[in-house]
Amino acid sequence: MHDASGSAGFEIIRREDFSDVTYLLEIRHPLMARAAKPGQFVIVMSHAQGERIPLTIADFDRGRGSVTLVIQAVGKTTREMQQTCQVGTMLYALVGPMGVPSAIGQAKKVLCVGGGLGTAPIFPQARGFSENGAYVIGVLGFRSKDLIFWEDKFRGCCDELILCTDDGSAGVKGTIADGMKLAIERHRDIEEAVIIGPPVMMKAGAQVTRTAGIKTVVSLNPIMVDGTGMCGGCRVKIGDQVKFACVDGPDFDGHKVDFDDLTMRLKRYAEEEKTALARWSESCRLAQARGSG
Repeated sequence: MHDASGSAGFEIIRREDFSDVTYLLEIRHPLMARAAKPGQFVIVMSHAQGERIPLTIADFDRGRGSVTLVIQAVGKTTREMQQTCQVGTMLYALVGPMGVPSAIGQAKKVLCVGGGLGTAPIFPQARGFSENGAYVIGVLGFRSKDLIFWEDKFRGCCDELILCTDDGSAGVKGTIADGMKLAIERHRDIEEAVIIGPPVMMKAGAQVTRTAGIKTVVSLNPIMVDGTGMCGGCRVKIGDQVKFACVDGPDFDGHKVDFDDLTMRLKRYAEEEKTALARWSESCRLAQARGSG
């Protein structure tokens, strides 16, 4: 575990914008790059008064001494970071790696499924399985061709890659569930599936694998505050048990997750988030008006 206390922060050494809302930050952090494993996450504070937000590690490069995060600008903090986090700037705090690493087992054939932003954190898993000698089938889902990212990275570690788009502008027209069904029809010997994406997508994917009798792992990212299991904000229902995603997860059995409860919990602070975003947007607008005046 390592954080920014007493240091000048953590330098952003690369940024890439995949769309008007999705962006990548590569951060220099040799200790974390050495320690990180597929499936783990970090908690980030962009500045001293900033919100603590959990973000899954999308990539790590031990040689470069860096970790990569892929972020979607949906709320106040992630939109603020989209504006302020440029190459050469510093993140105030970066704590991790946190969470139980994904179990990259000895399965000979695996299905790695990512939807939208979930495409980023599924990459270390696909690469890990490939390095273990597994035959890896990737299924990636996006709304449209314009939002696709990392296709080349996945082709580099997947034996097969099925791209799905909602509007049919690239690959197969349909959802990741459609892509998964295609893969399962072609390969009756898939031993394991890993699915990462929005809850509704993971729920649909888990239903496909349940029908096919394939062991399935999903990665959950509920509301999280401290990352140590103390606050209880990230509790999730797994079968008849209550778990904490930050210390027990983020990976869980996809066939046991109560996705309806997860979806409800994710909406719990929607109004507060909306208010915070409106307040921040207004202060930005006023600052711009002063600057141009």
